[in-house]
Amino acid sequence: MPLAFIPSPSIGEIHLGPLPLRGYSLMLILGIAAAVWLGGRRWAARGGEKAVVTDVALWAVPFGVVGARLYHVITSSEPYFGKDGDPLKALFVWDGGIGIWGAIAGGAIGAWIGCRRGGVPLLAFADAVAPGIALGQAVGRWGNWFNQELYGRATTLPWALEIDPAHRPEATADLATYHPAFLYESLWCLGVAALVVWADRRFRLDRGRAFALYAAAYCVGRFWIEYLRVDEAHHILGLRLNDWTALLVFVAALAYLIAASRHASDSRGDVDSDRLLPGLDATSSPRS
Repeated sequence: MPLAFIPSPSIGEIHLGPLPLRGYSLMLILGIAAAVWLGGRRWAARGGEKAVVTDVALWAVPFGVVGARLYHVITSSEPYFGKDGDPLKALFVWDGGIGIWGAIAGGAIGAWIGCRRGGVPLLAFADAVAPGIALGQAVGRWGNWFNQELYGRATTLPWALEIDPAHRPEATADLATYHPAFLYESLWCLGVAALVVWADRRFRLDRGRAFALYAAAYCVGRFWIEYLRVDEAHHILGLRLNDWTALLVFVAALAYLIAASRHASDSRGDVDSDRLLPGLDATSSPRS
């Protein structure tokens, strides 16, 4: 046991009368609220109404939750459909187990529907909310702390995370402290949010480039954090499935960022309707 470590919570939920308040669910809700708050500020800075972000979120969030859970259940099906599995538990989102890749895919479908219904340009919306998504992920990751999950290899570093015996891997049941992978990802996401805000101010990212930067930067961090994890996962050619997903998404995001940047360079000087909403011009747009 190291001299200093991060303790895990003794309980993951409290009861308000007959209703349970689960830490995992609470952090997801707070993460969504943070994403909508920052996204609303940035959308308003482009001449839109903050309420539009909430309207689109009403579509994006449910689709994102369903997509996140489907990704997890499909890629980690043994506890649900394997031997001695319980299919009903596939519905227990509050017990943990959501996949960010499914959340982004499902959320994108929901956002597309919401934007179409509201007459909102999807790429401009994606650029506005990209840092908010990263901020929301940073907050939401703390739900894994309450569930004592998403940790890495055993370590005695001062910031190691103490894991109760019931939640430790069988191979290292006698070791109490592990890399706090959830914390690494939370801090990385805060850095990604700051990077996108800075780059957008510096380079005026449009046509989906801010969102592509978010996706590429997130994938870099997720790749090395995923490599630390010791929970069971499907492996392909020695790498975890999520590592391959991060690699593929990174390549796609980087390719789009380069192609869109070249197009933006060719059309420099034009007012970008995918960035500025009606009522703003290229010189008067406020920045967030």
